[in-house]
Amino acid sequence: MSSIGAGKETVSLPDPAAAFLGYLAAQKGCSEATLAAYGQDLAQFEAHLAAKGASLARPAELTKHHVRGYLAGLHRQGLKKTSMGRKLSTLRSLFKFLLRQNLVTVNPMTGVNNPKPESRQPKALNVDQVLALIEAKIEPDPEGLRDLALAELLYGSGLRVSEALGLDVNDVDPRAEVIRVFGKGGKERLSPLTGAAKKRLAAWIAQREAMAEDPRERALFVGIRGARLQRREAQRIINKLAKLAGLARAVSPHTLRHSYATHLLEGGADMRSVQELLGHSRLATTQRYTSVSLAKLVEAYDKAHPRAKEDGKPRNKGETEPG
Repeated sequence: MSSIGAGKETVSLPDPAAAFLGYLAAQKGCSEATLAAYGQDLAQFEAHLAAKGASLARPAELTKHHVRGYLAGLHRQGLKKTSMGRKLSTLRSLFKFLLRQNLVTVNPMTGVNNPKPESRQPKALNVDQVLALIEAKIEPDPEGLRDLALAELLYGSGLRVSEALGLDVNDVDPRAEVIRVFGKGGKERLSPLTGAAKKRLAAWIAQREAMAEDPRERALFVGIRGARLQRREAQRIINKLAKLAGLARAVSPHTLRHSYATHLLEGGADMRSVQELLGHSRLATTQRYTSVSLAKLVEAYDKAHPRAKEDGKPRNKGETEPG
């Protein structure tokens, strides 16, 4: 039995759940961040079960009513539907593992569906805004060189922040045309390096030792203490660059990835190519970006085409011509 945090309390994970996490680490090669997320989800579920007199220590006793009760509790807490879906995905993986181990004979996730996600479009910056951010005037010291190299990689290569922060210095050759990254589930792909990214990576790597004083540290991007840069620090860096660029809205590392995908599609890239570049396993995930591009096309049509507003009535937002 192992202990892990679940909100403000520490919950002991029963052996079946701990064995599942061990399986993910040893057989699936999941990262520490992924294991921590799974562990927190399981600890939260175990805390819910404990309040009902049940436990993952006795998984054969669990039914879909326990899962639906857990889901109802998440809803009452005001959790986003996407977050609820992720937690249910954790439980699906757990019970599939328990079935293979013959610890349960009936899967309590059967008949439990994810909440319908909110209709939400990715937030993308326009090209001018992105250029202002990645070309922000910043001190050319090691920290500034690191910040610009990180921003250039997030936008120029469309990396997830976890992919960028997971890179080791030996993974990167600023003279190469591509960079090898490992995405979700350890899936490997090659992402193109822009000319600007090569220059900024070379400039940062040349000064990296000023921050990474321990020669054993392998991380490409390091923080002020010389250890691998963390997500929260990366968020702070992108926010700082956005403010220096005069952007009024909040910008996250993922905003740059969204912008990368949107700009590729607007530039005429085909959907399958963008899917590969982003490392999406499902085309439907990439297709979220098409409505963003369509909205811009309709707006451009309304402004430029002489017959777009012959009836004198403004087009409703999101309205397109039939047929």
